[in-house]
Amino acid sequence: MPSSMHIARLVVAAAVCGAPAASAQVTLDIQDYVEAPMTGLVDGKGSNDLLLARVNTLREEVGGAKRFFISDLNGPLYVFDKATKKFSVYLDFDGNAGKTGIFHKLTIAQGYGNGLNGFYLDPDYTRNGRFYTVHIEDPALPGSNLPDNSRFPALNVAGYKTTDAIRTPGPLQNEGVLVEWTDSNPANSTFEGTARELLRVQLNTRSHPMGDLIFNPTARRGDPEWRVLYMECGDGASGESTNVAIRSNPQRLDNFEGKILRVIPDLNEHTSTSTVSDNGRYRIPNDNPFVSTPGARKEIWAYGFRNPHRLSWAIDPANPANNRLIANSVGLHTWETVYIVRKGANYGYSRREGNELLKPDNTTAPLPAVDKIPLQVGETPGTEMVTPIYPVIQYGHGPDGGDAIGSGFVYNGKAIPSLRGKYLFGDLTTGRIWWADYKEMLAADDGKPGTLAAIHEVKLRWNGSVHDSMFGIVAAAYKARGGKSEHLPGRADLVKGGRADVRFSVDADGELYLYSKGDGVIRKVIGATGATSSW
Repeated sequence: MPSSMHIARLVVAAAVCGAPAASAQVTLDIQDYVEAPMTGLVDGKGSNDLLLARVNTLREEVGGAKRFFISDLNGPLYVFDKATKKFSVYLDFDGNAGKTGIFHKLTIAQGYGNGLNGFYLDPDYTRNGRFYTVHIEDPALPGSNLPDNSRFPALNVAGYKTTDAIRTPGPLQNEGVLVEWTDSNPANSTFEGTARELLRVQLNTRSHPMGDLIFNPTARRGDPEWRVLYMECGDGASGESTNVAIRSNPQRLDNFEGKILRVIPDLNEHTSTSTVSDNGRYRIPNDNPFVSTPGARKEIWAYGFRNPHRLSWAIDPANPANNRLIANSVGLHTWETVYIVRKGANYGYSRREGNELLKPDNTTAPLPAVDKIPLQVGETPGTEMVTPIYPVIQYGHGPDGGDAIGSGFVYNGKAIPSLRGKYLFGDLTTGRIWWADYKEMLAADDGKPGTLAAIHEVKLRWNGSVHDSMFGIVAAAYKARGGKSEHLPGRADLVKGGRADVRFSVDADGELYLYSKGDGVIRKVIGATGATSSW
């Protein structure tokens, strides 16, 4: 069995598990860009201990390069003026007791991806003012689940109606909520307009909720993919549970947990090639893979994930046929993974982790001789068998790897030509960064569980010094911003005993940014040495 302390590497027809490649050393030059407003606590006490600002998304406005939209899990959605470096509270989701935001049942439990967990602008935003958010609610919290506009009077809530939560088998704790917002003036720095709840999903626990969402950036008006939304939903920690009533949820096609979904938010879009959802709030493309499977949720595009919490589109400018949807999924005890997402594919969890068998006791073992998984819609597995799809990148838990994969992007910017064609990604807790050749990732998507793209360690140059990871950089900034704790947040069993909580993002030009919840600082990648373009 491959050691979980090592990182898998590619040998183009067969895989070997070993240390990360020592060659192709790349050093990224990073520069502090801006500090996000502090929404956490500096004293290490309370539900948001140690996390100074829980920045979770950074999106550049469609059709221009003047503003970013930046969300914080604790509730604020900011508009950030790039020229003045000024933050404006565009919306605030935190309407808990003593707070002034919109949703009274928002839950912001630290460390679970709860709160304002997803944000994406409509591709036609400059014309229609629309954008989409995912937030997490705890139905047990007091108050109504309707939006409260008493502090945001420009939000018109007349006619806003909640939806019946989409059922998830087993005990339930939270709900993920997808909302469509329409700003009457896309130039606003404070929202004014209407909102419409599209769906809400029952979740078994606080962990691995619904979150990231994305449109295909290459789709244009008139294309079948135009304004078609992809969205991930984690498994709600069901797949690792010893409760047999929920352990199979990522495999079951009658619920949303552990899935990637594909829907059309606008009821007036693609009317001839889609059907209206059961709740009447959105449309479902007719070419989704399970629209004809009895009992299956028609919204499902792919399934069998643990926590595919970050989605990105890999774009090959020379060959659009190579464009792919990428999902980064946080592992259980052994493997952190990157998947190329295929229509209708089963990615194995909770029967597989990475390219190994996942046993009922949550340890891994070699794959069975007959590598098949039964298609399952309801409580009982069916007789039809499917072959699972395996990652194109994986790394193990331990000093040579990390604890939890973050986001990643294929670089297509112009400022650093040597990075073009490289997939850059990182580990949330250790702050380590790697790159892989996107062409090798495509080659690894060959149906063979042992074929993996090689990954190469990246160093970071910040304030004149070179670092092996973002961990020390974040720790220094945390202290500089007044953090009182002796260590960054996290469990003692993590590789570094804490978590840098670092993620990548990109602007409209494809340039890279790094942001961290640990210190609340957003940084820009401004250069690279040792790299050669992979295109």
